[in-house]
This record gives sequence, C-alpha cells and structure tokens, in this order.
Amino acid sequence: MSHIADLQDFVVASPTSYHAAATIAERLRAAGFTQLDERAPWESATGKRFIVRHGAVIAWVAPETLEADAGARIVGTHTDSPGFKVKPGDLLTSAGWTQIGVEVYGGPLINSWLDRDLGVAGRIVTRDGGQHLVATGPICRIPQLAIHLDRQVNDGLKLDKQQHLQPILTMVPRGGLMEHLAGLAGVDKDDIAFHDLYTFDTQRPEVIGLDEEFLASARLDNLACTHAGLVAMESAEVGRDVAVLAAFDHEEVGSATTSGAAGPILEYVLRRLAAGYGLGEDATRAFLARSSCVSADTGHVVHPNYPNHHDPVVRPLPNQGPLVKINAQQRYATDAVGTAIWLAACEKAGVPTQPFVSNNAVPCGSTIGPITATRLGITTVDVGIGLLSMHSARELCGVEDPEFLARAVTAYWSP
Repeated sequence: MSHIADLQDFVVASPTSYHAAATIAERLRAAGFTQLDERAPWESATGKRFIVRHGAVIAWVAPETLEADAGARIVGTHTDSPGFKVKPGDLLTSAGWTQIGVEVYGGPLINSWLDRDLGVAGRIVTRDGGQHLVATGPICRIPQLAIHLDRQVNDGLKLDKQQHLQPILTMVPRGGLMEHLAGLAGVDKDDIAFHDLYTFDTQRPEVIGLDEEFLASARLDNLACTHAGLVAMESAEVGRDVAVLAAFDHEEVGSATTSGAAGPILEYVLRRLAAGYGLGEDATRAFLARSSCVSADTGHVVHPNYPNHHDPVVRPLPNQGPLVKINAQQRYATDAVGTAIWLAACEKAGVPTQPFVSNNAVPCGSTIGPITATRLGITTVDVGIGLLSMHSARELCGVEDPEFLARAVTAYWSP
C-alpha cells in the first residue's frame, strides 16, 4: 500500500499537467537528476538528466559511452486529464449568480462532474514572461437541475456544453477569480498576460472496497501510469541502453502541440543524445531502429453492469496485472514483437499481465503509442493500468496494478 499512498499524494499534488511536471521535476532532483536547459548547448547529457517543457517532462539515464548495439528504452505516458478549461474574459452572470466561463477539454464523462466541489488550477504568465503555478481550494461547482424541475431527467440526461456546464463561483464578486489567483501567486492582477487554467475535482483519492482492493481517484488517466514510470525512473540504474521516461502533455486533445507526443520534443532529446555520443545521421537512425517504446496509458477492465460492451472472451479484471492493449486498426501500436518485449519485462519482474481488446461493435480509443511509433519509427507496445469509469471525474483501479506496472517498467529498464 505504500505505492498507493505515494500515488494518492502525487494525484493531489498534480491538479493540472503543469503541476504534474513540477512535481516530477522536484522528485527527480531529489533522486539525483540534473535538469538541462533546452535553449542552451548540452556539454554533457549522460548520467541522470531531464528537461521540462510546459506540462511535459523527458527524463533519462544514459551511460557515459554507448555500445555499438545499444538503443533507447522509452516509457511514454501523459500528464493531462479530461476536464474543463477556463476561458478568457470576464466572469459570467446569470439570474444573480456569478459563474466561470469554461470550455470542455478532451472527452470527459460530463455528467460525473456535476455537483462536485471543484477548484481552479494551472499557470498564470505575467507580462515579464514569469510563470506561476496556482491552485485554489474548492471554490466552484456545476450544479445539476433538481428532479422536481425535470421529471424526465432519469430517462436520459442531456447537457448543452455552453448553457449547462458553467460552474457557479459566487453571488456578489469581491474582485473576481483573477484577483484571487493573482493573490495566490503573489503578483498584481494587471501584470497577468494570460493563463492556462482548469477546473479540478478537489476530493482526495481514497482506498475503498470490502477488502480495500480499489483506489477511487480523479485523474488516474493518466497520472497512475505516469507515477509508475516516475517511481521506476527514480531508482533506475545506468545500463547499456538509455532509459527514457517521456511524460507528454495534451494527449487528451490529440497530442499535436510543442509538449505533446505528436510534437518533436522526444525526437529532439534523442537526437541531441545521439549527437553527444558522436553519432552521425546514419548512426542516429540505426540507434533509433534499435530502440523500443512502452506506451503506458490506462485501459478498461470489464464493467459488471455493461459486460456486453466488452469482448466476450478477453475480459481483464482489476489486480490481475497491467493490460497489454491490442487493436487491429492500430489504434494501439502493439504488435507481436512489442508484446514479446513487454512479456519479457513482466516475467523478469514477476508480475502478471493480461490482454485487452475491444468489442468489435464498440469504437476503440487511442494513445501516444501510435503517434510515437509513427514519428520515430520504433517498435512500440501499448500497455496500461485497467480502470472502471475512465474519463469520469472520479475513476477506479485496483490497488495492486499501479505497483505491478512500476515493477514491470523497472525490469524493462534494468541493465
């Protein structure tokens, strides 16, 4: 349970991708890693290093010299979660209430966000370019209409994304949201140039179940896998291959950003590492061809109330090991070669694993796996912790699976 307790604290410390990146960076420094500046030349990139770009972190452990047949062993995750992003402009007013204008981010289960105590967190950037992380306590709420005023609500809830999802904040504003956030950041409101702010569920993660076998928490997708990769990276030792943790941002909205998997951030790090080893273009391409990637993102365990939405034979369950995710349309990048790499890591770690495939009649989601495989041309396998209620404001996993994943990643990176 120590792994779960640490995961609980990690989720609480990471209400947004920017906070997650800052938390990862802090823990890496404590584990002996040195942060490098992307904007400056790297005199040396070997040893334990990392970079931070917005809400993404790339960390690695690299040997002093690279053997001729060595490559990179990459674990890819993401730091963002579905929710609601705060719009610019003044607060909204309606029927005497003051509300925050928000826009849907990613694909949340919208109804799960109703009647929850929400905070606002993210970063504000001042006119001098300074970045300040902020996080409030529970200050807002998206209220549902009482059943007395909508007798058919239980026959099917329909929510207009503009009209029905703006959180209530106050009755008579005493200066407004930005004034409050400026005070938390210790800056003047007029010095704020812009912001990247999101609402978040403020309820703390809890271990539940008759035998305490489940973890109920916000943002398990994908902080649970990111945390597992971080725990493994903190104890990673120098080996013959370069061990890399790539915690990307913006997976929930397509990854096509400077800090997302579709951007060049990971490729640039790998190419700069190769250059540090004195590899030319041809040797760098060979280095990448010898590399592999474990894309670690959450997947689905079978739902007891909706079993027909799952494959009739392949039915993964909590606490029986992380999933290896397979899809014929390549929504997951897994193939036989990547699966063999994953099974070897699980066997070495002594942890179970289980396959996941979709019901043929149910559309399949995707991950950073196919994006990374396409961008870098390296063997990639999609794995992850199984969840119930994925993309809900509060998701559920088994308490054993996060540590299983961390142990498998450790084995994948082991010298």
